Amino acid sequence: MTCCVENAQLATVAQTISADEMQIASRVLGNGYRQLDLSVPAVHCAACIQTIESTLSKIPGVAYVRVNLTARRVTVRWKENETPPDIIEPLRRLGYPAHIFDMMQEKDETFSRLLIALGVAGFATSNVMLLSVSVWSGADSATRDLFHWISACIALPTMVYSGRIFYRSAWNALRSRRMNMDVPIALAITLAFLMSLYETMHHGQHAYFDASVSLLFFLLIGRTLDYMMRERARSAVRGLAQLAPRGAVVINDDGERNYIPVNEIRPNMRIIVAVGERIPVDARVEEGRSELDCSIASGESDAVPVGPGSEIRAGTLNVAAPLTIRATATAKDSFLAEMVRLMDVAEGGRARYRRLADRASQLYSPVVHLTAFLAFCGWMVYTGGDWYRSLYIAIATLIITCPCALGLAVPIVQVVAARRLFENGIMIKDGSAMERMAEIDMAVFDKTGTLTLGQPWLANLPEINHKYLEIAAELSLYSRHPLSRALAVLTHAGPITAFDRIEEIPGSGIEAELDGTVYRLGKRDWACGETQTEAPSGPETCLSIDGKLVETFRFEDRPRDDAAAALAALKRDGIDLGIISGDRNGAVKKLADHLGVEKYRAEVLPADKAAIVRKLGEDGHKVLMVGDGLNDAPALVAAYVSMAPATAADIGRNAADFVFLRESLSAVPLTLAVSKEAGKLIRQNFMLSIGYNFIAVPIAVLGYVTPLVAALSMSLSSVIVICNALRLKAGKPEKRAESGSKVASTRLQGAHK
Repeated sequence: MTCCVENAQLATVAQTISADEMQIASRVLGNGYRQLDLSVPAVHCAACIQTIESTLSKIPGVAYVRVNLTARRVTVRWKENETPPDIIEPLRRLGYPAHIFDMMQEKDETFSRLLIALGVAGFATSNVMLLSVSVWSGADSATRDLFHWISACIALPTMVYSGRIFYRSAWNALRSRRMNMDVPIALAITLAFLMSLYETMHHGQHAYFDASVSLLFFLLIGRTLDYMMRERARSAVRGLAQLAPRGAVVINDDGERNYIPVNEIRPNMRIIVAVGERIPVDARVEEGRSELDCSIASGESDAVPVGPGSEIRAGTLNVAAPLTIRATATAKDSFLAEMVRLMDVAEGGRARYRRLADRASQLYSPVVHLTAFLAFCGWMVYTGGDWYRSLYIAIATLIITCPCALGLAVPIVQVVAARRLFENGIMIKDGSAMERMAEIDMAVFDKTGTLTLGQPWLANLPEINHKYLEIAAELSLYSRHPLSRALAVLTHAGPITAFDRIEEIPGSGIEAELDGTVYRLGKRDWACGETQTEAPSGPETCLSIDGKLVETFRFEDRPRDDAAAALAALKRDGIDLGIISGDRNGAVKKLADHLGVEKYRAEVLPADKAAIVRKLGEDGHKVLMVGDGLNDAPALVAAYVSMAPATAADIGRNAADFVFLRESLSAVPLTLAVSKEAGKLIRQNFMLSIGYNFIAVPIAVLGYVTPLVAALSMSLSSVIVICNALRLKAGKPEKRAESGSKVASTRLQGAHK
């Protein structure tokens, strides 16, 4: 009943979407087309994608249609000057009620329903099995009938509540005249229950309620595990969109200030941005001077000074002083919105990857139904029309071929592999990522925060006068600038000097005065009026006393432990290596030479990073992207598979398939090795499942198996698959990754020195 109500509600929502609403909700792409995103919660497999895309593409006016499985979203495009095509009703007829997709409000409660359904099925299975054991132990006829009726009372609500996951999917498929993997599942558990109810009503010795609920329980285990892995891939785009402020303070022409939603901001509006706030839209600075954290755009942690006339981008963070800016674009046309679109497009492409389970299940449903139907017809002929005996054997055939082992073949290996990776400090977000990781032939790395720690450290410490170091370190305690923080950690005490005056000059540095002496720590030209005669190899800050330069502090980014060893391990596996960074060419070249990487690109913008990765994919490469910054997010999603360190920005972590928690890059070759091993076990599980069916199906068709024995056999095949998955080990890859680390680390440290 609940399923029907929910489907009816979704259908009602779908029917209320008018052409005008579709027009308003769509956006202009700028190439003569409009695009609309629809949320379609019922999409759950590769067959759904094929059905929707093939049907909608035939509708007049539809120029483009693409289904994003991870987001359960359908993207449709049509010509800008035409009426939106009618796509809602065809989707409803296919069994996919749709509504307009809202990225910020979209909530998916499917996992909660799966988890509760699994718990109910598990509770029912344990109790029905307990009653069945009592019957098998030799209960008399009256007790047997009582236990059968109690089992029926437990099994019926369990099938209605927990089985709705499969019934809903099967009904939607049959209603649209197609088949999916849930049809034989729904048919098997229903027929087993009805046969058992018939036996109970006629005081039969055997009832198979335990077969129905245990079958449902095992199937829900596989479905829940699979959904857990898929669900983790959906948060990247939503998380990036949440970086945008919900609104901003706008100054009207009469000087009045109003807080308005960010979507209502138009070009030429004047906006006030306080310290700690993100820039709501692309804009130009009119008043004030400050520093912005532009890591979302460049990937570099250095704060960027801005002042009147500076062009700034949406999503960057104001870290120093209030600004008055003038909008140059709307929210939907700003840099941050463009990054959202880049990630969305890339994720849609990745979602089209057909997982092994989807590919294996494509032919499963028709084969199972055909086998059971032929068994029924054959026994009808053989027994001269004994429908009870024929149906009995057909049910046993359906149960024994139910896809428990097949449904567990992939998710159970993924769960075991995920645990092995976690034990080595690696988190996996998307189950299909291991399948893709095992197939890579190229690995591309970001520089700052990935190959390096993204933390500046004082490179010329041995050359610095200790006295001036103490002064600079104490002045740095009054600033949040990254270079100041790197200096501040070199003092072991808090501020101990009572300066007469101290202030931070946005974009310049820190100025302090003590007994008439002026101290400045910051940019060279501001601190002492000198200009840099040659380009520095890295960021620097200068200390001056009364305008005279007394010390220069030069910084470099600290490389990650075992970076060279990890890349060497990937090379031994035949993986091509590359570096793509937004940093300066000199810094990127220096690190590439240290790590032995021949291919690198420097000063690359976020959109270009994603384009480069996408181009590599078009050229036939299966690319692993390893990055950490907000600016890496589109490239992470565009890659065939991706990784990010735990120190990455939230969006970088959300966009990646894997997140490694430790500083060592040995996590990359380790993940590759575990993924290859997992792929091998998955293929073995498929062979075990197929072999089981080759043995069990003929026995069931010949009538030697009861529904209960069929359920137990099916459960045994699932246990075998689980035991095979538990064979996965992670020790060997880890040792291999570490084996060359000492030599490589020595090489890197020596080069660094």
